[in-house]
Amino acid sequence: MEMRLKKKPTKPTIIGGFPGFGLVGTIATEFLLSHLQTEPIGKIWMTELPPTLAIHEGKLVEPIGIFYNRKHNLVIVHAITATGGMEWQITSSLLKIAKQMKAKELISLEGVHTADGEDAEPKTFYYTNRKTGVQFEKIGVQPLKEGIIIGITASIILAAEKFPITALFVESHSQMPDSKAAAKLIESLDKYLKLDVDYTPLIKLAEQFEDKLRKLMEQNKLVQDERNKKSLSYVG
Repeated sequence: MEMRLKKKPTKPTIIGGFPGFGLVGTIATEFLLSHLQTEPIGKIWMTELPPTLAIHEGKLVEPIGIFYNRKHNLVIVHAITATGGMEWQITSSLLKIAKQMKAKELISLEGVHTADGEDAEPKTFYYTNRKTGVQFEKIGVQPLKEGIIIGITASIILAAEKFPITALFVESHSQMPDSKAAAKLIESLDKYLKLDVDYTPLIKLAEQFEDKLRKLMEQNKLVQDERNKKSLSYVG
């Protein structure tokens, strides 16, 4: 794995969104990149995994891109590729970036399973090692008291030690991607960081990106199926 940074802002808030349950982290960070004025400042390669990228509106979307918003002093880590088996390495890179920048906080965005119907309003939850719990509860985000956390968010929580981290969770359905849940996550994040996000176009933007992600996932499956066929043919 390789990481490149061409700019290191001082004391930013870092927000990470990786493919997980409902793809809410990836969709939510896409919202932020669409809504806020950002510039690319770095990227992460994972040579251990198959290369994956997307083209959106004629522009290249990196597997893991790092962006900066000067107005709110935000660093946004946006990932579109699955990270299975690389969670600890990516977490190590994220914490390295956070410490180099003397970040105020590292926020990871994640989905959790819900048994409620698709029409139900998704709830948001938090886990943090900071003394900000009351602040979250004032904006309607409840502490996560029970649950199993896996993936990048789990490795961040386990590896962070004394570094200030927060995980924001939203109820999501198993069907991927869940644009409605991602929009709810953005709403909670906006209230916490006071980003002044206009919620009106969020669902529409989510659905557009949802379609892009669905096509990318279908393409990845076709490539993997073809590789499996070639492997079986060779073995046979």
